[in-house]
Amino acid sequence: MDSILQAIPAWVHELPTAAKVAAVVVGVPFLAIVLNVLQQLLIPKNKSLPPVVFHYIPWFGSAAYYGMDPYKFMFECRDKYGDVFTFILLGRRMTVALGPKGNNLSLGGKTSHVSAEDAYTHLTTPVFGKGVVYDCPNEMLMQQKKFIKHGLTTEALESYAELMTEETRAWFKDSLKVTKESGPKTVEVIKVMAELIVLTASRTLQGKEVRAGMSARFAHLLEDLDKGFTPINFMFPNLPLPSYRRRDRAQKEMSDFYLSIMEKRRSGEHDHEHDMIAALQGSQYRNGVPLTDRDIAHMMIAILMAGQHTSSATSSWILLNLANNQDVQDKLYREQVELFGNADGTFRDMSYEDTKNMPVMDACIRETLRLHAPIHSIYRAVKQDIVVPQSLSAPSESGQYIIPKGNFIVAAPGVSQMDPRIWDNATTWRPERWLEVGGVAKAANEQYMAGEKVDYGFGAVSKGTESPYQPFGAGRHRCVGEQFAYLQLSEIVGLMVRDFKLTLGTKAFPATNYNSMIVLPEVGLVTFTARK
Repeated sequence: MDSILQAIPAWVHELPTAAKVAAVVVGVPFLAIVLNVLQQLLIPKNKSLPPVVFHYIPWFGSAAYYGMDPYKFMFECRDKYGDVFTFILLGRRMTVALGPKGNNLSLGGKTSHVSAEDAYTHLTTPVFGKGVVYDCPNEMLMQQKKFIKHGLTTEALESYAELMTEETRAWFKDSLKVTKESGPKTVEVIKVMAELIVLTASRTLQGKEVRAGMSARFAHLLEDLDKGFTPINFMFPNLPLPSYRRRDRAQKEMSDFYLSIMEKRRSGEHDHEHDMIAALQGSQYRNGVPLTDRDIAHMMIAILMAGQHTSSATSSWILLNLANNQDVQDKLYREQVELFGNADGTFRDMSYEDTKNMPVMDACIRETLRLHAPIHSIYRAVKQDIVVPQSLSAPSESGQYIIPKGNFIVAAPGVSQMDPRIWDNATTWRPERWLEVGGVAKAANEQYMAGEKVDYGFGAVSKGTESPYQPFGAGRHRCVGEQFAYLQLSEIVGLMVRDFKLTLGTKAFPATNYNSMIVLPEVGLVTFTARK
C-alpha cells in the first residue's frame, strides 16, 4: 500500500478535496466501463454459451435500448447474433430465443427447466394476493385455471353477450354522450376503453354486486393496483415508495370487498347470478383442500386485472386502426348491416353464437393481436441448464449452445408475428390476410388452434408453442379466457361501428408506448361521430 501511495505524483496530493472527490466520482465509473469493454473484447468467450450483446455500462447493460423499443432491439440483435443471444438487464442475464422454435423452447419447456413462478411472483403476488397464480406451485395454478374454465361455459357466455350489450349501450348514453345533435367528440381511446372493459367485465364475470360497487373509490383502488404493475415493480420489487404502499392497501381493501360479497351471499342477503364467484365457491383441489374465500377473492382480482389490461390495449388498437383505415371500417359496418340489420334500419342484438360467425370482425381482431401483441416479452427463470436445439441456432464449437441455470429465458411471440420472413407486409395492419384461403395467416392460426393437444391440468388445449401466431400465449400458461375476450371485443367493437363513424383525432397514427408492462398506444385520439 505504501508503495502505491508513493507512486502517486505530488501534485495530486495538493489538489483540493472537492477535486479529489470529483476525480473518484468520475474516474471509478469510467474505469468500470473501460474494464467492461475490454472484458468483452479481449477475454476468450465460452463457446458453449449464446453470444452476449455488446454493452458499455456494466450491470445496466442493454436496459435503455431494450426498454425504449424491445422489438427493434430484438430484430437488430437477431441480425447480428442469430436467433439466440443474451443481453444484460440491470444485472440479470436475459437469454432471448426467437422464432417459433425459440418460443417453444421457453413456453413449451418442462417445469423442471423453466419457471414462470420464479420469474413473476415478486410482481404479481402483491397485486393479486397470496396463494394464487404465481404464488403457488405450478400444479395448483393449473387447477385454478381449470376452476376458472368451468365458469366460462357456453351457457355463461351466452348470458354475458346480453349483459355486455346493455353495459355498452348504457356507457354510450351516460359516458360517451355522442348524438347527432351533439356533434363529434374526440376521446383518448385507452382511457375510455379501459373504463368500458372494466364495466363489461365486472357486470359479467365479476357479478352484479361488483358492478354495483363500481364507485369512485373502486376506481381509485384499481388505479393504485394498476400502478403496482409496472416495469419498476418487476425490476425492483421492494422499494420503499408511496406507490408500493398504496398498492398494498388497495389489494387488502379489494380482497375484503370480495369477502363481504361472499359473506352476504351465504346469509341470503343477495340474490345473485351464476357468475365467476359462484363458479369458484365449492371448488377444491385434487388433494381435497377447498378454495378459501380469500383464495377466491385473490383469483377474482387476478381475473379483473389481467383481463382489463390486455383487452383495454387490444380494443384501443382495434379502434385506432379502424379509424385509420376507413375502407376496413366500412366493410365491418356492412357486415353488421348484412348479419344483424332490420328492415327499419335498426339492429338486432348479437348473441355469443353470432360472434363466432363474423369473418370481418374476426379478421380485425386477429390482425390487431398479430401486430399489437399485448405483451412484448415473456420471461421464465431457468432452473436447469437448457440445451438449445441446433435447428434453432448455428451450432457452437462444443456442439450446441447451453442456456445456464440462473439466466432468464425470454420468448417474444410478437417478433414471430411481425417477422418479414414469415408475413407479407409484416408491419402493415391488413385484416384481409386472415380471409385468404391457403394464406400464411390461416395456416398459422390452424397450427395454433388445432395443433398437438396437451392437457396441462385444465383440459386439453392445442399446445401452439411452435406457431408463428400466439395471441393468447401458448403451452401450460395459455390463457383460458380466449372465448370471453373474443366475445367482449366483438360485442363492444360491433356496437361502436353500428352507431358511430370513427376517425383519427390526430394527423398521424400514434406511436407505441413500451414503458408499461402492456404494449399501449401513445396518446391515441379517436373522434366519434354519430351515424345517420
